Amino acid sequence: MRQQDWQGVFPAVTTPFNPDFSVDYAALRRHVSWLLDSGCKGIIILGSLSESPTLMLAEKIEMLRQCKEQIGRRAPLVAGVSGVATAEAVQLARSAAEIGCDGLMVLPHFLYRGDWRETEAHLSAVISATSLACMLYNNPVAYDTDVTPSQIAVLTKHPNFVAVKESSGDVRRVAAIREILGDRLAIFVGLDDLIVESVSAGAVGWVAGLANALPVESVRLFDLARSGNSLKTWQLYQWFLPLLRLDVVPKFVQLIKLVQAETGTGSSVVRPPRLELDRSEREEVLQLIRNALAQRPALQAAHP
Repeated sequence: MRQQDWQGVFPAVTTPFNPDFSVDYAALRRHVSWLLDSGCKGIIILGSLSESPTLMLAEKIEMLRQCKEQIGRRAPLVAGVSGVATAEAVQLARSAAEIGCDGLMVLPHFLYRGDWRETEAHLSAVISATSLACMLYNNPVAYDTDVTPSQIAVLTKHPNFVAVKESSGDVRRVAAIREILGDRLAIFVGLDDLIVESVSAGAVGWVAGLANALPVESVRLFDLARSGNSLKTWQLYQWFLPLLRLDVVPKFVQLIKLVQAETGTGSSVVRPPRLELDRSEREEVLQLIRNALAQRPALQAAHP
């Protein structure tokens, strides 16, 4: 995967489950194809939105295999790599390489909150486990480990470390990384409701959540933000923001899957310990979703 391939909208794909909580691999294949048909430039699976901690290793490997078979060389397939133990993450990284994935999205250890020496050792072990191009996923809010711009610079000793998904919530991080490293890394936005601001600061990609339900709108918003057309960008962003904010709250998986259910692009089934929204939560969110969809811009829509 070349440096220039790390740009555009890469959905962080949800995992479709059957009513018995088994993975619906056929639905997953249809979903990733539809996302690419809708203009997305790459696919990321096994991230936070995939409910990765609830998946068994065998399920993760099968999801990677199914997606790779479906996508082929059409677009990059990036595997999210996380684990309670470093050895577990290294094993998954090597399995992804064997399957033919194009890149890895590497997470810090998410149960043990180590210091920088320990965090660097973990990340370096995963990045160096294969020759695949790697993206660092920095999400201190979710994982309580913050990899700062100066620490990110240390990781560039690995030639296959080529991108960072910046989810700190501080748009100043984009400029800070560019100040230190220039164009050495492709910077992706990791929070849906910071996309326009982060692109203005120099981000070249978007790991998008709501793209699972609204990929055409997501791609259009990203393209407008990069074009510099502030009026058209704001018009679309203003409509989209109430939905994009669903990506940045604790129940983001349930909420995004509910938008998928409402748009006919997936189901709302989540795997325990997550539970679907209770009646009061669901009705409140459904009102927001339906109000937004009633005013949905007349863009050319693709269908799953």
